[in-house]
Amino acid sequence: MRRNSHMGEYQEVDTESNAYNLLEAKQDDDDDDMYTKDGTVDYRNNPADKRKTGTWKACGFILGNECCERLAYYGMSSNLVRYFKYHLNEHSVTASRNLSTWTGTCYLTPLIGAFVADTYLGRYWTIAAFSIIYAIGMGMLTLSASVPGLKPTCYEKDVCSATEFQVAVCFTSLYLVALGTGGIKPCVSSYGADQFDDHDEVEEKQKSSFFNWFYFVINVGALVAHSVLVWIQDNIGWGWGFSVPTIAMGIAIVSFFSGTKLYRNQMPGGSPLGRLCQVAVASFRKKNIEVPSDSSLLYETSDASKINHTLDFVFLDKAAVVAPADHTNGSIDPWKLCSVSQVEELKAVLRLLPIWATGIMFATVYSQVSNLFVLQGSTLDPRVGQSGFEIPPASLGIFDTISVVFWVPVYDRVIVPVARRLTGQQNGLTQLQRIGTGLFISIFSMVCAGVLEVIRLEMVSRNNYYELEHIPMSILWQVPQYFLVGCAEVFTFIGQLEFFYEQAPDSMRSLCSALQLTITAIGSYTSALLVTIVTIITTRDGSPGWITDNLNYGHLDYFFWLVAGLSAANLAVFIVLAQRHTYRKTVVAVR
Repeated sequence: MRRNSHMGEYQEVDTESNAYNLLEAKQDDDDDDMYTKDGTVDYRNNPADKRKTGTWKACGFILGNECCERLAYYGMSSNLVRYFKYHLNEHSVTASRNLSTWTGTCYLTPLIGAFVADTYLGRYWTIAAFSIIYAIGMGMLTLSASVPGLKPTCYEKDVCSATEFQVAVCFTSLYLVALGTGGIKPCVSSYGADQFDDHDEVEEKQKSSFFNWFYFVINVGALVAHSVLVWIQDNIGWGWGFSVPTIAMGIAIVSFFSGTKLYRNQMPGGSPLGRLCQVAVASFRKKNIEVPSDSSLLYETSDASKINHTLDFVFLDKAAVVAPADHTNGSIDPWKLCSVSQVEELKAVLRLLPIWATGIMFATVYSQVSNLFVLQGSTLDPRVGQSGFEIPPASLGIFDTISVVFWVPVYDRVIVPVARRLTGQQNGLTQLQRIGTGLFISIFSMVCAGVLEVIRLEMVSRNNYYELEHIPMSILWQVPQYFLVGCAEVFTFIGQLEFFYEQAPDSMRSLCSALQLTITAIGSYTSALLVTIVTIITTRDGSPGWITDNLNYGHLDYFFWLVAGLSAANLAVFIVLAQRHTYRKTVVAVR
């Protein structure tokens, strides 16, 4: 009886012990589910609590910041070529080249911002610091168009002159803005994507939608800029036309700081450029060493985040081959021996470069929206209906924006589900398929612009309209070329955003996002270079050239045909490269 009683006690104790262990295990699982698994921290540098930080509740502030910042940028830049030409009194070619150069710089400075973010400050503080610089530049630009002595002297509408000092103040302001935007552009999209945990299946799916809606809000800001702000600049004045974007930038800063407690932050991982250089130097130093066939013999650290070894760019694997001379004073010399993961970081960047290069021609097409498209529109009849209401030429960019705003939800809600069923891909189209579709569509935007210019010049020639400022042909005929560019953006630019983020090493995402932005920079410089080369060649022997101050004497259509031809050749190269590319991450099929 007593024995049975003791056995009952033992069984009861064992049952309680098992229940306690199960409860403890469940508590550990709950703790694991409570925090992110991608290494992000909150604003106090504690592990990020998934219930209180990140996802769409944090992205709302980031998207608000981006919407207002893009409103400020496009509100300032979309009509800038006309400001250069009519208020700073520059020739058409000079105005076009200066705009392309400045725009290119805006998309080149992100390399600076990305380096600072990945190496020193992290994305949060980089966005914060460079936003202040941006706001200072905007404020100076507003003063340069408002304050007597700083603003150009105007004798009548669009007949102005500017001193060298006034021009210097204007361009100093613009290049401060270019520096400021360099810290925002490469970080804000990556920072938004950081709010979704790569190790959580639900959040991982939401990340793809984030890139679509990120580009959506960019174009909501651009929509207001191309409509309201351009009208203010052309009808009320440039002082107010620059003041409103400055205020918008202030709202962007407030929106960003308001979400501080909700953000998930990735800690800076050291200089990515330094790590890449170490691999290049170490592999060159060991150029005569053979790489072992067994990759497990290559050097790897014990860090938690590792990248699997790949078989391309085998020469770089020499940097991870262990040799007696790799140690200096008892420690490993990072310029002689690198880990496999470090080597794979360089390989990942090298795989991006061919796709990066094929994006330059698309950026050249896109740069025409605020450049030669605007100058072409300046020769057309801006009146709409019988009311006499006039559409500023730069406001036609609103149709590019409307196209994007239309196609983003269509792509996200219609095209992706249909393509998912057809291809079995989780995102419907692979990132490269999406980019290639946009490249194809962009060719037709140039064809539309060229056809319109042929018809316009025929009307000029037939009716002797050479000295007429606006020929009797509605500016709304430009709508198709703008709409096609917007459609192409939804496929190519958003595809590039996602591609360069997903295929980048975790510690180099700001740098690779900056690399994607430099596509636009090089595209703008390419546009400026093409304009310069075309002008030099076509003005020989006293010819007026293709791009003249009075476009009625030029042949802008030839320039559009040239860009269309180069875009078609670029698409062919892209298709070949895309077929050879291997994704860093496996494309998951839908079951």
